[in-house]
Amino acid sequence: MTALASPFSPTEDDIAEFRRLHQRLGDAIEGAVHGKRGAIDLVLVATFAGGHVLLEDVPGTGKTTLARAVARALGGQVRRVQFTPDLLPSDVTGTTVFDPRDGQIRFRPGPVFANVVLADEINRAAAKTQSALLEVMEERTVTVDGAAHPVPDPFVVIATQNPVDLDGTYRLPEAQLDRFLVRTRLGYPDAEHEIEVLRPGSTAGRVADVPVVTSPDEAMALAERLAGLHVADPLLRYVRDLGVAIREDPRVRLGASTRGLRSLVRCLQVYAAAQGRNYVVPSDVQRLAEAVLAHRTVLTRDAVLAGHTSGGIVDEALENVPPPQPDEG
Repeated sequence: MTALASPFSPTEDDIAEFRRLHQRLGDAIEGAVHGKRGAIDLVLVATFAGGHVLLEDVPGTGKTTLARAVARALGGQVRRVQFTPDLLPSDVTGTTVFDPRDGQIRFRPGPVFANVVLADEINRAAAKTQSALLEVMEERTVTVDGAAHPVPDPFVVIATQNPVDLDGTYRLPEAQLDRFLVRTRLGYPDAEHEIEVLRPGSTAGRVADVPVVTSPDEAMALAERLAGLHVADPLLRYVRDLGVAIREDPRVRLGASTRGLRSLVRCLQVYAAAQGRNYVVPSDVQRLAEAVLAHRTVLTRDAVLAGHTSGGIVDEALENVPPPQPDEG
């Protein structure tokens, strides 16, 4: 959803209201996705921060279930696109058609014209179709035949992706990865929760039972208020120093841009509010940095062959860059 910058800090009542809503959303979604509260909270943070989410993992770990459960709990219009190698860009964005009733050429909207768009297995589509999402994810408009068509507000893309080493997948280019505010993985559940999922009669995967917790208008209004939450200058310098440390690492070919660091700050505001605070602390940065910055960090070929990962680079930067001390705020 597009969160508008606000010159006013949210009140204590705003923070308390958002914390309650965040909790209710998480509880509702967890009814269908057991044992993954951390991933659920991260997806909600990205959603209220005005960004899109990339869920990456092997098949069968609940990626699509999580995406559908989030969409249902948030309310509003929901559309799902199953990405396949033969999917065309117009199948995603829409196209102009001839209306024989009056002889007019009209635009027929595609599935991206919804509040929540589920892009299932996005890396199974060819690059040309993947690129159809670039404009709408950034600008919130679709341009067809020179005419711009705005999508509904709020607008969130929740995409799932299988690991790129599986057959029949295409690697997402850096430009598209940068459109996703957060990338996260679900992984397999722990023993207790996996047994609960296996138990006959379990509610796991039953998205139809997820209650609608909020509406797009309510979610948008709260997101706008959180845009004014205070972030102290020492925290901003800490975020910037992390970005510089990652960019200057000799194993990194391309580090997070200023837009990526700004996205991290926006997530920090929402995460702090979800914890009931009207200010950001260093531990918030340490909690979110990998999810926001790792997919924006491109390693050199030698680093990849040596077994390094972008997530590991971000973790090392967090260890090496000293956080601000309380007396600096």
